[in-house]
This record gives sequence, structure tokens and C-alpha cells, in this order.
Amino acid sequence: MSSEGLIEGTRKPRLLCLHGFRTSGRILETQLQKWPQFVLDKLDLFFPDAPYPAVGKSHVDGLFDPPYYEWLSSKKEVDSNKKHMQEFVYTKFDETIKYIEDSMIKHRPIDGLLGFSQGSVLSAALVGLQAKGLALTKVPKLKFLIIISGAKLRNEAWVDKAFSDIIRCPSLHFLGELDYLKSQGTELLESFVDPVVIHHREGHTVPSLDEKGLKLMLSFLLKMQNEVANQEKQQKCSRRSSL
Repeated sequence: MSSEGLIEGTRKPRLLCLHGFRTSGRILETQLQKWPQFVLDKLDLFFPDAPYPAVGKSHVDGLFDPPYYEWLSSKKEVDSNKKHMQEFVYTKFDETIKYIEDSMIKHRPIDGLLGFSQGSVLSAALVGLQAKGLALTKVPKLKFLIIISGAKLRNEAWVDKAFSDIIRCPSLHFLGELDYLKSQGTELLESFVDPVVIHHREGHTVPSLDEKGLKLMLSFLLKMQNEVANQEKQQKCSRRSSL
């Protein structure tokens, strides 16, 4: 990839990219091609498939070829503490977190997460859980998030764990005017300190970048690059002082 726009002598920010429900890493990589190549060239992006084959029909069937995967599946159960209210229960949630952590170790150093749809739901929750020492304990703290069509988890207990404290990790959020998750994505913003928001007129999709969106995106990426450069500088100084 081109190094245009990078600070000389520093690496690009590295992001693990979590795809949507019943899609794949390859599909998300294709969806991101809607962004200008010079934007993508500023990042090192890794696109793992979710650990579980899709159980049920994919909404992208006919648009993208299989195989399809899912990060989480859920079912409704009656909450015994709230009598007849139903609660979403995720299956293999801990296993999914470990799988993502292993992917971060494999592609280390990972600086942040980019997520779309179910991938963004996980990304937002993981940074909150990591801040409390409840997830991703074997990898460095996440420095950035890019959330496309985001929302909170639908399980109240996990929401409390992930979002009871304000999240200070810098974040960029995409909110679509026609996205069925727009209201949930707007609510998610309240859990972050100074979130950067790109509004677009599209639906539940990775959107193209208009002039305003591109400006916000490039500004956010520059902050990411500066943070990576500063951290590398500190690490070099620390290594020299230990000699």
C-alpha cells in the first residue's frame, strides 16, 4: 500500500475488521472498496471470518457468494428476575471474545477495531469490557474504533458490563439516514467521549464518503497515525533508557 500521508518512519495504524452478521471477512473487504483507495492505503486492515458458519439464510445471499459466518447467535429466554420479560441470551459469547483476541495476537500489534453491523456491536462492547479488565486482557488497550451501523448488545447484563462507564477510546461512527439501526447507533454515541460522527443518506451498509465525510475521516485517521507515531517514539526511548 502507498505510504502517502504517513509520518515518515512510522507504521500504519493496524485495524482488525469485524464483518456483519452472516457475511464474511472477504465481503467486508469488498464493501470497504466504496472508500477511496488513498483512504484505505493509510491503514493496515485485517479481515478474519467469524468463528461460526451461518445458521440460517444470509441477507447478502445473491449479492455476495458464500460461505457466510456469524460472530454471535442469540435466543430469547424468560428472565426469571423480571417474570414474564424476555431477555436475549448469546451463545458462545466468551468463545467469540477469545477468538477475536487470538486474531489480534496473530496480527499484532492491533491498534483498533473496525466493525460493521454485528461486527460493530461487538467492537463497541469489547472496548468497554477491555477497559474493565473483562475482555482482551492478553493484548494492548485498543486505541481507536470505527463503528459502521453500530448498536449496543441486546443482553442487559452484558450492556451493563460494557457501558456502565463512559468509554474514552477515540471513536468514529457512521450513522445512516435510512439505516434501521440509526436510533440505536445514536444512542450508542452517548457511551463515548467526543465521538466523531459521519452522517450519510444511505441505509444499513458501508457508505460512500461524500466531501464532508471524507474530511472527517481523514482528520480521524491523522489522529490515529499521530497516536501510533507517539507511542512508537515512547517505546524507542524506553528501550534506549534500558540499555
